[in-house]
Amino acid sequence: MEELKKITTKELEEKIDKGENLNMIDVREDEEVAEGMIPGAVHIKMGEIPERLDELEKDKEYIIICRSGGRSGRVCHFLQDQGYKVTNMEGGMLNWHGEKEF
Repeated sequence: MEELKKITTKELEEKIDKGENLNMIDVREDEEVAEGMIPGAVHIKMGEIPERLDELEKDKEYIIICRSGGRSGRVCHFLQDQGYKVTNMEGGMLNWHGEKEF
């Protein structure tokens, strides 16, 4: 299994602050997302990822986000196996101290 790329919450916050164009996918459940998402992230629940692959492009890189980094890691492995470029946000939203949108 290929090593997953990782990004810390601090590194992601710095990229957002610099205005970088990022593709972020939040794979948490509805009730978790209601507590706030990173601005610009798209919500696709973990269980919906396989049926929504047609919404993703293989030439783009995606940062996958969950509550603690576990589910997003599993989604990253799945997407990587399908040929997508993905990065796991380590520590998930529990470690996120940046802006949130509700």
